[in-house]
Amino acid sequence: MMVKKSISADALNLHRKLTVVDCHCDTILQVARGKAKLGQYNQAAHIDIPKLQEGGTRVQFFALFIETVFKPQRALSRTLQLIDTFDAEIDSCSHVLSQGQNMKQIKRELKNGKIVAVMGIEGGEALNGDISALRIFYKLGVRFLGLTWNQRNDIADGVAEKITGGGLTCFGRNVVQEMNRLGMIVDLAHVSEAGFWDVLEISKFPVMVSHANCHSLCHHPRNLNDDQIKALAETKGIFGLSFVPEFLGKGKTGISDLLDHIDHVAGLAGTDVIALGSDFDGIEETPAGLNDCCCYPSITAGLLDRGYTEKEIKGIMGENMLRFMKKTLN
Repeated sequence: MMVKKSISADALNLHRKLTVVDCHCDTILQVARGKAKLGQYNQAAHIDIPKLQEGGTRVQFFALFIETVFKPQRALSRTLQLIDTFDAEIDSCSHVLSQGQNMKQIKRELKNGKIVAVMGIEGGEALNGDISALRIFYKLGVRFLGLTWNQRNDIADGVAEKITGGGLTCFGRNVVQEMNRLGMIVDLAHVSEAGFWDVLEISKFPVMVSHANCHSLCHHPRNLNDDQIKALAETKGIFGLSFVPEFLGKGKTGISDLLDHIDHVAGLAGTDVIALGSDFDGIEETPAGLNDCCCYPSITAGLLDRGYTEKEIKGIMGENMLRFMKKTLN
């Protein structure tokens, strides 16, 4: 790990003890578009192996984002292309990167010093309205599914449709129940508020909101209100705080804004619900000081400066997410 001159020795020493987990990135789409490769440093990408190593990330969730142009008719075929891209990157980086499909495997690969990649899909359009597609995706290694992006689909309304008041469809309820049975993580990052409450009512396992922030601090429709955050905490779910500037505040944002959102959640619901969900390579601009995945030691330093304990920092930076995964991944 490259030493950051602006970070104290105490913060760096603590950061070296952490298992950093990021709940969300869109890097595989950039690879599929020919703009990046995981195995080599790329100035245009927020995430690659050299940067993951420098910043200390140990577990990276890779979301397969289906572009709007492929929806709905070609969403399934596009998802298969992205799975193929993911598999090829894993194979090419196998000396440092391994796919994680269950906690036993993830623990083993972490012990072996590997970075662990967890694959998921961002957008239920990939199922093409067929529950059997979910089971096939599971067999292909998909371990989390964002039920919607911003639009409505066969599963639920996304946040852009929230004015309708629509939540989960009957098919969507079947999807959540089947994900529970299979041992897949339900991701509610883009789901309408009505859909959020529907899922919490029927899911037998805790759920994830992989990348969002606090509506009380920044009135963006993608952010969660206080009742949602408290409900996530009460049901032992996980909330990945995002680096998306528009979710953090108005104007120029930076690490202090991210820390403000962490403070808000901690004061409202405790630190156990908090994780990190950068949305790297899914955003064109980043907050100051959060330029790419090398930034994580700076977050550790910021948390230390704000008085968080070592245990709380370990949780926020990754251990909360690992604990959540033990309950949800088969």
